[in-house]
Formats: sequence, structure tokens, C-alpha cells
Amino acid sequence: MKLNIIKACTLGVMAIAMSSGCKPEEVGEGNGLTSTDLNASFTVTPVAGKSNYYVLNADTKGVLGVKWDLGEGGTPPIGKATDTVFFPDAGKYTVTLHAIGKGGAIKTASQDIDVATSDPSAGNLVLGSNMAASDDAFWSHITISPGVTMAIDNGKMVAKGGNYGHAAVWQAIDVVAGRKYQIDMNVDGSGASDTWFEVYFGKQQPGGSDYSDGGARLAINTWTGCGKTAFNGKLSAIQCAGSGNTVTAATTGKMYLLIKSGGNNLGLTGIEFTKVTLRGIN
Repeated sequence: MKLNIIKACTLGVMAIAMSSGCKPEEVGEGNGLTSTDLNASFTVTPVAGKSNYYVLNADTKGVLGVKWDLGEGGTPPIGKATDTVFFPDAGKYTVTLHAIGKGGAIKTASQDIDVATSDPSAGNLVLGSNMAASDDAFWSHITISPGVTMAIDNGKMVAKGGNYGHAAVWQAIDVVAGRKYQIDMNVDGSGASDTWFEVYFGKQQPGGSDYSDGGARLAINTWTGCGKTAFNGKLSAIQCAGSGNTVTAATTGKMYLLIKSGGNNLGLTGIEFTKVTLRGIN
């Protein structure tokens, strides 16, 4: 009888423990275990002899993981407590540290970095890249077929509409023969159907009709498999078609960056893009 009582008590303790729920720690989800000493402070130090490079160093007290948000759009991945970042363009940048502690507790802290000058070789060659209202002056518009429009709205160029319309924006960029250039931008959308979004960098100047010189470099294509559901981030990470965003200039002179979109339904919010970049990489 005494033995049975002991077993019953043991099982009762186990049942209580199970009902209270011992759960593994997951980033962003509390589980009853919280960090009392979690600190989101960090330092920013310029790299000696390397303009536009900075070392970010997070306080690791109570920290299980960090995410560095450099304001590039999308969700930043888990990173390193000490990391080096490069800002090739002059301007003010806000860096935000998300410090993750026990139980998924998160604290954040931000600092501004003022970059005085653009890097001479990796600086952005695109004018009006941030899509302020006044930046529309740097872009030429083409309506290839009615139904889709492109216009700047609240810091983004927005392609919207459907009915298998087709529109584009473009600008000329000076390049140097033999040099490699890389293209990218931030894009977001609510999900589209029967839709394409393509980026070209060709030698032929665009006219009033469709454009295909050099082939699509980066592309969202719902038939290929991307863009059907909501997306937000770098086009180079989201795209699922195209020959790649690195181009070697064949001659010195002008090449033409063209961004176009069309299709049946570009989604409730359309396809939005901003922070368009074209940089030398060698």
C-alpha cells in the first residue's frame, strides 16, 4: 500500500509538470523564462583606412542572438554580435539592434550613422533611387499597353493595375567598358496573379514599345513561382527568373536601366519598388 501511494504521488508530480508546459525557447515567443539582464546597447566604430566601413559591436550580456536592421527592407536574419557593414552612399543611416534573450524576450536600440561621402567605385549610379516625389524627374515613363501604371507614391514607385497592361520606367547610366555592375532594389507586394516584373540593363535606348535588350536580369514571375503571395525585401533574394543581376559593360558610354511590369492582376497594393541601385563591383 505504501509503495502504491509513493507511485501515485510521483505520477501526480509528473502530471503537474507536464500540465505547466516545459517548452523549448523560441526566438520571439515567450515561455515564462525571461531575461532580467538583457541589454540592447551597441557601439559603432569606423574601420581605420577603409572609408564607409563600420564595425557594429553588441553588448552580449544576457543576449542569446542578435539581428541587425540596416533599414534595407525585409526581415533581418540572425547575425553576429560583432559585424562589419559597408554603406557605399553618402547619407544618414539608422541601424537598429534587436537583442534576443531567454524566453524570446527582445529589446531594441538604434543609432544613426552619418556617411559623409559616397564610395568612388561602389557608389550608386542611379539617380532618383529613393523615389521621393521630386525623383520622378530622373525617370522616363513608357505605357507599353494600357491597364498598368507606374507612379511615385510615399517614397516608392508603384506599378498597379492589370488587364494585361504593361508599363515601364527607365534612365540612362554612364558605364566603363570591362567593368562589372550589380543591380538591386527593395520590392514589396501583396501578391499578384498572371504577372511579371522585370529589370533590364541594355545598350539599346528604350522607345515607346516593349523592351528586351540584353534579356531580363532580375524578374518576379508568377508562372515561374514567385510573386503569388505577399513579399517584401531585396529583389535579388525574392526573384525567381532572369540571368542574374551582374552585368559587364561591353563599351564605355551609356547603358539603359529599365524596370517594367504587367499582367492580369498586380495585386491589391500593386508592386512597389525603391532604393534602386546599380554599383560597380570591381
